[in-house]
Amino acid sequence: MKKIVISLGGSVLVPSLESNNISRYVSVLKQIAGKCGIFIVVGGGGEARRYIQVARELGVGEATADELGIMVTRLNARLLVAGLGDTAYPRVAENYTEAREFAETGKIVVMGGITPAQTTDAVSAVLAESIGADLLINATSVNGIYSADPKKDAGAVRHERLTPQELLDIITVGRMDAGANTVLDIVAGKVIERSGIPLLVLDGRDPENLYRAIVEGTYVGTIVCEEYSNPLPA
Repeated sequence: MKKIVISLGGSVLVPSLESNNISRYVSVLKQIAGKCGIFIVVGGGGEARRYIQVARELGVGEATADELGIMVTRLNARLLVAGLGDTAYPRVAENYTEAREFAETGKIVVMGGITPAQTTDAVSAVLAESIGADLLINATSVNGIYSADPKKDAGAVRHERLTPQELLDIITVGRMDAGANTVLDIVAGKVIERSGIPLLVLDGRDPENLYRAIVEGTYVGTIVCEEYSNPLPA
């Protein structure tokens, strides 16, 4: 059975507590369960950034702000676990060893952040390498990786395919402040490069995009890999 790690952006799963997409994702993930081994790393999204902003206003350092962000990612992850019920392992994994152990039950494994100064995208990349995943999916708020921020630049062009080095060239200009919101951080990019695990970046605002990619093998997004091939399950 193939193993897939999904980096599920907090901005698509829980843009706010009042407008969350947890039920929609639960429905899709339950349909996918059993077709492959699924590991989900949940981001903090807008709620995490709200906590981080208040922390900065109080004068705390970036490391403490990061810790607050990690707590929020784990709260989001716990909500997803609760929604998934028996389909998911009942605890949120807090490190890579726990994630591997929980996966032995055959259930969906869910985790949030782990280490300050490391985004959940980086966590998902390290997790993918740790378990020998066949594919890493980044479900975010845009439908792929663009030449510029498509929300700010109407002329931005979506890349159909990138090599890991081309991905690194794009993301090396990013910042690493707590709560940073970029396509990927450099740690994730470096791990993707060294592991050779294909990355698919797609629009996670519609959970059905995840179903179509994993179950039907069709997608609109950006594939990052050295050699062109379709890494999606048959």
